[in-house]
Amino acid sequence: MAVLVTGGAGYIGSHAVKQLIRAGRDPIVADNLYRGNRKSVPQGVPFYDCDLLQTSRLVSILREHAVSEVMHFAALAYVGESVTDPLHYYRNNVAGTGSLLEAMLAAGVRRLVFSSTCATYGEPDTLPITEETPQQPINPYGQSKLMVERILRDLVATGDGWSVTALRYFNVAGSSRDGSIGEDHHPETHLIPLVLQTALEQRPEITIFGNDYDTPDGTCIRDYVHVEDLCAAHLLALENLVPNEFQFYNLGIGRGFSVQEVIESARRVTGRKIPTALGDRRAGDPPILYADASKIRDQLGWKPEYEDLDEIIQTAWNWFQKHPTGY
Repeated sequence: MAVLVTGGAGYIGSHAVKQLIRAGRDPIVADNLYRGNRKSVPQGVPFYDCDLLQTSRLVSILREHAVSEVMHFAALAYVGESVTDPLHYYRNNVAGTGSLLEAMLAAGVRRLVFSSTCATYGEPDTLPITEETPQQPINPYGQSKLMVERILRDLVATGDGWSVTALRYFNVAGSSRDGSIGEDHHPETHLIPLVLQTALEQRPEITIFGNDYDTPDGTCIRDYVHVEDLCAAHLLALENLVPNEFQFYNLGIGRGFSVQEVIESARRVTGRKIPTALGDRRAGDPPILYADASKIRDQLGWKPEYEDLDEIIQTAWNWFQKHPTGY
């Protein structure tokens, strides 16, 4: 069965494509390559340089390949950028998804797994974050994803046979087990790649933004989920779509690691010193964020393989050693 993967040339989408192939599915990739990389898509996989807003082209792709399901990863995802350029985010993430849904409607495709975010929860009053935690996003990125979730709920409520699952997660990390694809962002904003670039002496130091938080070592704590575990959850969600139901799950390992713990782990894995510098706190950085993923564990049987931080960083380091300048 053919599965359209939007954003399939991106970090997460490309790993999902590999897992779909391994599962015997036929992925079709649509990506405008704004932040994706054509080299991350395996040879032989049909690829279309296509923007989400090209509705009629999406209809043609869906029909040509008799697509039955869609995995939707194509989104802008930099929180800071969403604050300085909100229109760009609402256009791509909300209007773009609307265009995709119109194309699916025209092509008779009603099965969708949506890559959402725990940023829809904002700054929760209690931890861990569960699916019942109020969704109160504090930036345009989180708002845009919540808007899409609401659109999807409304579509399902029509009773027109839509089957939709939204997966909410924070920090994705690591690279494919074989080191063939990995994380290559421009600009890079994620902590683990920045730390590993410092280990490779591509950066003089890694800045720690605040060391006086109310945490054991004073640095912020976040939940890191391995990219392959994340994509395995997307595949499980795809296999368990229910007609006329909107399902939603958190993804995470259920505990967090501090910035300092990430740096110390990277030092162990790489054997490098990794110099650090202390910077000011960033506005809006909560001390601790981690998700409760027991719902998807209980209902779909998802269990992450990577829960040890050193193992997660080792897979990322394998990629960076083979591809020090990216693809």
